[in-house]
Amino acid sequence: MTPTLVRQHLPHVGAAPRVDRRARARDWSEIQERMLVPLYEAVYERLDVGPATRLLGLGCGSGLALLMAASRGAAVAGVDTCDDRLALARERLPDDAHAGAGARVVHGSPVDAARADASGYTVVTAFEPIGCLAGDTERLGGHLSEAVPLTVRGAAVVLSGWGPPERCATASVLRVAGDLAEPQPGTGGWRPADRDDLERVAERAGLRPDGSGRVACPFGYADADSAVRGLKSTGLFDPAIAATDRQQVDKELAEALHPYERPDGTVWMPNVFRYLVARVP
Repeated sequence: MTPTLVRQHLPHVGAAPRVDRRARARDWSEIQERMLVPLYEAVYERLDVGPATRLLGLGCGSGLALLMAASRGAAVAGVDTCDDRLALARERLPDDAHAGAGARVVHGSPVDAARADASGYTVVTAFEPIGCLAGDTERLGGHLSEAVPLTVRGAAVVLSGWGPPERCATASVLRVAGDLAEPQPGTGGWRPADRDDLERVAERAGLRPDGSGRVACPFGYADADSAVRGLKSTGLFDPAIAATDRQQVDKELAEALHPYERPDGTVWMPNVFRYLVARVP
């Protein structure tokens, strides 16, 4: 949430001891990643993503957003630092797919994803919502400093973040991440979203704001167990797991989720996400 609140990419807050990274990546791909599909769709519709689009996804995770762009005809590339998620992305996006353009997903920085023959990206997306971890805006700024020089003039750069805490039911659940443990060095701790987070990142990157929008992205789960697994897959709870143990974190999460359980056992948490479209001068 990171789903980097969640840092969906919100996802890379560091690996805590006793965390099964492969299982967590699978939970992200099968449970949590789809929660932001309405955001992906809204952005792609607004920017008319299609065959003329050359798109770079920052923090591409297991590749669902890239797959959706490629299905619209876009040539896509993505970068992430989680090998297990990238392995799932490569399964979804084989190199010989999508009109012969291929889909390049790599571990590393935006520079590592650039093709030698690329004429410049026309769209850059940062779909991991910022606004839940201390320091997440600075980290995104570092990624943008590498990505922006790879774009064409006028390219769209999309930043996303959590909406106001009062409009995000998941905020109360994610506070467990901060309550159970102090963050590990270099990971940052949970914090409420700030309404100007996206604009500040764009300004520091030298980008020109060109409109914004809000999208409802409810988090819905088949049951409380799926909700716990999905939320832990974001990585936000790694410091708490390290400071206590997995069982304690699971217990605290289950209690925090209880108000959002429906009579049929499903879990439903309404949330609002915000995105900013900025342009490369």
